[in-house]
Amino acid sequence: MREHGFTLVLTADPTDAEADKLYSVFDDGTISTIAGVPQIHFHREAASLEEAIRTAIGDVRSAGADVSRVEMEPNAVMPTI
Repeated sequence: MREHGFTLVLTADPTDAEADKLYSVFDDGTISTIAGVPQIHFHREAASLEEAIRTAIGDVRSAGADVSRVEMEPNAVMPTI
């Protein structure tokens, strides 16, 4: 398995209680708000980038939050050679 880095941008800034619930679901992401944009940056181990993103979105939704988009560094999709 490989570690994949990406950011899930949330539709709303989580309250402290919602953040606690999110952290109870995953331990490989960090919640932050940057320039007013609520997000969770993940470093998730998975067989593929797609699997890592799908499972992270599922975790976030299971905690009651919603994702508006996924962001990642260009080399996350195409590693440097």
